[in-house]
Amino acid sequence: MSLDIEKLKEGKSTEDLMEFSIINIDKPTGPTSFTVSDFVRKTLGARKTSHFGTLDPKVTGILPIAINRACKLTGFFLGEDKTYVGVARFHEEVSEEKVNEAIKKNFLGKIKQIPPVKSRVKRQEREREIHSFEILEKKGKDFLFSAKVQGGTYIRKLIDDLGKELGVGAHMLELRRTNAGIFFEYDEKYPCVNLYEFEKAAEEYKKGNEDSLRKILIPAEIVSLVYPLVKIKEGNIKKIYTGKPIHLEDLKKKENFEKGKIICVFCKENFVGMYKVLNEGDVFAKGEFVLQSIKN
Repeated sequence: MSLDIEKLKEGKSTEDLMEFSIINIDKPTGPTSFTVSDFVRKTLGARKTSHFGTLDPKVTGILPIAINRACKLTGFFLGEDKTYVGVARFHEEVSEEKVNEAIKKNFLGKIKQIPPVKSRVKRQEREREIHSFEILEKKGKDFLFSAKVQGGTYIRKLIDDLGKELGVGAHMLELRRTNAGIFFEYDEKYPCVNLYEFEKAAEEYKKGNEDSLRKILIPAEIVSLVYPLVKIKEGNIKKIYTGKPIHLEDLKKKENFEKGKIICVFCKENFVGMYKVLNEGDVFAKGEFVLQSIKN
């Protein structure tokens, strides 16, 4: 089952979109992720914004920003896979063959990683998965690489650990995030825009021309492309919006998900919320985040 996001978007006013949407920002080098998020909030006059996964100030690329009520979805996007392109500088001459051997042996699949000293999270060993780690080009001691990793993987630490494994040391010179889950650097449907393009679109909107802003506003219902979509009947929708769990009788059709599975729930074309499957008697799922109906 899938949802026609573009059709849903066409049926919303720009004001409704801004109440529950995401903007795929191309973060420049320099500002923190929080600074970029706050710039979006102030420029739009939104109540609140939040970003999907921190990028270091020097790192550029994909930084999805949730607007207003879409901020409640932040945690549901954070664990998604990320893709990066960067430049690693080794402190001594090392062959591409040796680097590839070290990657193949110790830096693919599930690895153990301790967050960097400067990170804001607790420094304890965590398991992360490296889906791909490829050397694209070598120029002296500098290696251009591409890596697709599980969300929460520290690329700077990955390069540092690779340098230590080879006994020569290494650090990251440049890094760009080209993909974060369902958000990409180049995507016609859900475009990635730089801050100048975003600010210009917001200014045009304030002058009465909403076309540019509408183009970059992504309905937050896009979460249905990340989690299984389950539809429910209208009968008990008012009670469900106020916290009632979803019972088997509420489902449009029989669903078969294991206990603990996260799903997104819709009633017709309206997003209801994110739920965790319980499968306890006639109780099918309990709400993790329920969105009160938006008046059109």
